[in-house]
Amino acid sequence: MTETWDDVNEQVKADWKDDTTPFERVYEIVEQTHDGQSAAEIAERALVSEPTARRHCKSLVNTGFAETEQDGQTTLYKRNSDRVLMSRIRELREEVTRPELLDSIQEMKAEIRRYEDRYDVVSPEELVQQLDAGETDGWDDLTAWRTTRQNLAVAQAALAYDEASHQLAV
Repeated sequence: MTETWDDVNEQVKADWKDDTTPFERVYEIVEQTHDGQSAAEIAERALVSEPTARRHCKSLVNTGFAETEQDGQTTLYKRNSDRVLMSRIRELREEVTRPELLDSIQEMKAEIRRYEDRYDVVSPEELVQQLDAGETDGWDDLTAWRTTRQNLAVAQAALAYDEASHQLAV
């Protein structure tokens, strides 16, 4: 007998439900949520009832892991973007040495200068205005430029965080 994808998906869901608590499943779903979702949407994905999802989402909001926004009468839940950013900064600070961080910052700045020179603009936002729809390389560069700019900001924040931590320890 051949298993269908539906059978496999149902088995994976059943295993996930057996191996985790309702809170863990709601946590995992909220952790993946960039755009707000209602308690009903989270409940469906987390395999819990809507009241259970709402209760756990409220707990996650109270701890600062999640945040809410209103969409009319509906409360939407999503992960707290500030907390995610601070986690990235801390991870970078712990995983990369100060010299490596400084080298990476210099490399990213040089890469950004290359984009500025190549397109004769000072920002990705300006580049968007110049690109034609069919310019594949330009759009790829735009994505890479934005990513580099975001990574640079995180690296600089990690460096500043490291410096502030050392100053406070003195």
